[in-house]
Amino acid sequence: MSLSTSFERLSVELETAFSISRGTQTHAENVIVRVTDGGGMTGIGGAAPAAHYGDTPETVAAVLPDLLAVVEEIDDPHALAAIESRMADTVRGNPAARTAVSIAVHDLAARRLGVPLHRLWGLDPTATPRTSYTIGLDTTERVREKTEAAVDAGYPILKIKLGTDRDRELIEAVRSAAPEATIRVDANEAWSPSETVRKSEWLAEYGVEFIEQPVPAENPEGLRVAYERSALPIAADESCVTLSDVPRIADRCDIANLKLMKTGGIREARRMIAAARAHGLEVMLGCMIETNASIAAAAQLAPLVDYADLDGSLLLAADPFTGPDLSSGRIQLDADANGIGVRE
Repeated sequence: MSLSTSFERLSVELETAFSISRGTQTHAENVIVRVTDGGGMTGIGGAAPAAHYGDTPETVAAVLPDLLAVVEEIDDPHALAAIESRMADTVRGNPAARTAVSIAVHDLAARRLGVPLHRLWGLDPTATPRTSYTIGLDTTERVREKTEAAVDAGYPILKIKLGTDRDRELIEAVRSAAPEATIRVDANEAWSPSETVRKSEWLAEYGVEFIEQPVPAENPEGLRVAYERSALPIAADESCVTLSDVPRIADRCDIANLKLMKTGGIREARRMIAAARAHGLEVMLGCMIETNASIAAAAQLAPLVDYADLDGSLLLAADPFTGPDLSSGRIQLDADANGIGVRE
């Protein structure tokens, strides 16, 4: 078949600076992978490295030659299980790099068969949950303005970043600007267990739906305390990175938040979804700040989950790739867009 591969680093400007409790960014550093067959058909995938999980653009670029050598050696984009397994043996860490290659070969395999990836899996494209739209940390007035803009754009579900000494003030601003919106909050590990319990009580009064990762991942017992005593459901993100984490969090949260960039591949993400279901957890599909070279792939999995937070590409000033229509938060999978539905 003679597969050929390539990759490039890409820096994409954000529409506005984006802040969470751990810091602020103005650009998203992604790495784009392409896998091309002998007939000139190309699959595209993207990595959105996160230093919090041990990935940087530099480490992704460093390991991709070895990972792409695996693809060229196997020389069959339909050998998806073999490719992901061999990549995991070749590079133990760097999940974002492995995910980018996994996305590209899945995209190429489905394109070669002439079907969207969700159809290859037999999924219902109308069964997708709406994605939330994230409001990052900022001044109270800017948070209010961003909320008003999101409401005007038609997004009915908002995820609010917290983890400051102004958390209540921020939620008051959001709720006053969006009285009908569904609100979720994400503390990004910034709270203690007791703080989580205390804040959950007044967050419930504002109609918040659930709290994402309130306590540090390094404090699993603290997560259990928060889960058992919180007035709101708890979602685990930083505490749920790999497949083996799923049974560990099963009695410590209500919702497992999976991200392709944490899992190391699309097949592994599907296994994690199945494992979470087996342990009685609801599932949310999240993302980093990413182009559609990876958001489009995550959208193909959306019919399998309860909640979606796939707004990474919506936070960019301009995305060099197009993917599924996410207007008003609806994840609209195109039956005529083969592969993951990404276009350059």
